[in-house]
Amino acid sequence: MTRPQATATQLADTPRTRVTRFDFAPGAETGWHTHGMDYVITAITDCTMLLEEPGGTSRTVMVPAGTAYTRDAGVEHNVINGGEAPMSFVEVELK
Repeated sequence: MTRPQATATQLADTPRTRVTRFDFAPGAETGWHTHGMDYVITAITDCTMLLEEPGGTSRTVMVPAGTAYTRDAGVEHNVINGGEAPMSFVEVELK
């Protein structure tokens, strides 16, 4: 199944951080990727994230607008907007 791609807009890239905004239409995905750095995301909208993970597993994570969470480097996954509304978040990677 082919899904639309999320839009990634780089907002800043300094020696210590990279800041990227992600915007997803309903059903849009990032595509499979592995994070090379620890990172923090802050939700701009309510986000219903369907996370596909290695081994064929998936789980849904709800991230309310204005909240944040962190993850360590090495995480492999595909993020899909599992909701019916557009979703957006800002990701800050820690170099």
